[in-house]
Amino acid sequence: MKVIACATVAEELLYMGFPEKNMKVLDFALHAEPSKLRERLQAEIDGVEGDCDILLGYGKCSNALEGIKSGNHRLVIPRVEDCIAIFLGSDDEYLRVQREEPGTYYLTKGWVIAQKNALEEYKKLVEKYGEYRAKRVVSAMFANYKRIVLINTGNYELDDFRRFASDMARFLGLTLEEKAGSRRLLEKMIKGQWDREFVVVEKNSSVSFN
Repeated sequence: MKVIACATVAEELLYMGFPEKNMKVLDFALHAEPSKLRERLQAEIDGVEGDCDILLGYGKCSNALEGIKSGNHRLVIPRVEDCIAIFLGSDDEYLRVQREEPGTYYLTKGWVIAQKNALEEYKKLVEKYGEYRAKRVVSAMFANYKRIVLINTGNYELDDFRRFASDMARFLGLTLEEKAGSRRLLEKMIKGQWDREFVVVEKNSSVSFN
């Protein structure tokens, strides 16, 4: 059994004891361009040798996985919209939280690390345009958000990430909440409990979430 996963999901799996040698970790930034994510995933799948199942640590992710070919391997994918639903334990829980406040920006440890990279980009904007204009650009990017939710999956100490989330919320003028996450879906995936919550793609087939 092999895993190909986004860095944020891979980190959770490592904390749960999944062997690193059986895992390929892909850059979080690939989410920004679904076509490039699809291309990279296909290349990684095609490069896996031997007869084994491949677990993909992704959801639909803006349809980036739609149409990917399984080739010589069986693929298993959580039947969820994106990684946030994985961290919350199910698509149903994700939709419930979204109904509370559609304008929600989610953070986990992995997402906080990604945001720190974004912070460096902000500093470059400040150097180029000045702090006032840079803040206006960032505020416009988050104009549709009302709150930040930090998801606590229970896999690691969150204090440093709470501080970052608090600073980010204060900077953007958003409220901040913390919600308990769940390892339920990831545990089912690595234990082979592939029921209706998963898409199982047989060999020489293509991924479809329908």
